[in-house]
Amino acid sequence: MPEPIRHHDRLAGKVAIVTGAGAEGEDIGIGRAIALLLAREGASILCADLDLARAEATAARIVADGGQAVAMGGDVGDAVVCADLVARAVEAFGRVDILVNNVGISGPATLETMTLDYWNRTLTTNLTSAMLMSQAAIPHMARAGGGSIVNISSLAGMRAMGAIAYGPSKAAMAQLSREIGVLHGRQGIRANTVAPGHVMTPHAARYMSDDMRGMRRKVSPLGIEGDAWDVAQAVLFLASDEARFVNGVELAVDGGVEGIGPLAGHAFITGD
Repeated sequence: MPEPIRHHDRLAGKVAIVTGAGAEGEDIGIGRAIALLLAREGASILCADLDLARAEATAARIVADGGQAVAMGGDVGDAVVCADLVARAVEAFGRVDILVNNVGISGPATLETMTLDYWNRTLTTNLTSAMLMSQAAIPHMARAGGGSIVNISSLAGMRAMGAIAYGPSKAAMAQLSREIGVLHGRQGIRANTVAPGHVMTPHAARYMSDDMRGMRRKVSPLGIEGDAWDVAQAVLFLASDEARFVNGVELAVDGGVEGIGPLAGHAFITGD
């Protein structure tokens, strides 16, 4: 994946929290790409991850690149952890302007294999965490004169793709963004959703066969896969003042697959 160049310091003076900002080794997953790109555009970053070492690795890359970053570990399904993350960002950088809720897990796909515990865990990790982080961050954004919340959903939340818990949890994130945007817009706080689809990350590469990747390219209108930087670029736009009049939208970053969702979903489920 070629790394994007630094553009125009679009986020100079801003402070961003990115959850799920860690990655394994030198991998560039979606959270790490977002944190790196926002930092390259001038934002100071709190890198948050369940695995502190992975968050620290992302923060170290930002600092080595000339940016400002700190790291913190913790489970964002816990309200106390969320409050502590926001407090740490304020302590380190004085304010919070941008929140990117990127944490997410997937798991058993069917009702036959789904347990209530895993259902609850999926919704807590994917959806409740975004609500709790937003709840903790919004008062600080309001005091700073406004801010931007970007929730990372999925194509699976826009079209049925055979993911019985993951899909509903991601679909609800778009509605969460709309509700936040309506309720807090007069405070200068915007909330939007980015829905990646057919994006190839190092994590995805570990469990996707060559045949599956070929199928993805086959059903894509562009005939290619996206990568983590494509998602990060969309987040950068929504986080920046260039999107000052964009509020409550769900932006698919999928090469146009959402437009042919029934065909793409059928191909993945049946293999035809």
